[in-house]
Amino acid sequence: MCPRSSPTGTTLCVLAHTAIGGRVTISTHVLDAQRGRPAVGVAVQLQRQDGTVVAESATNVDGRVTGWGDGLDAGVYRLVFHTAGIAPFFPEVVLTFHYEDPAQHYHVPLLLSPFAYSTYRGS
Repeated sequence: MCPRSSPTGTTLCVLAHTAIGGRVTISTHVLDAQRGRPAVGVAVQLQRQDGTVVAESATNVDGRVTGWGDGLDAGVYRLVFHTAGIAPFFPEVVLTFHYEDPAQHYHVPLLLSPFAYSTYRGS
């Protein structure tokens, strides 16, 4: 469901609430905690544990990237956020998670401020 490819051949997705088989399987949401708003235009990559890029995108006007995970095997994956434009102290944030059951929805948000960040498994 990702209509464009980058020059490197990886998939580019800028999707909002796109369901795959009735549900989104992997999504993220970046919130700029300093401004109290969604972080728009943050580049995000979904990578396998070995660093292979599976998909890449940028957060939309709601700070979201959705629609990833179609056809992925269970395993360890990473979300790599390129955050230098929002929090220069953290030019990159990497969140590693276990994608255990592809039938479930995995929402991994990032709350970002200039000198701190947090995450959790959302719904």
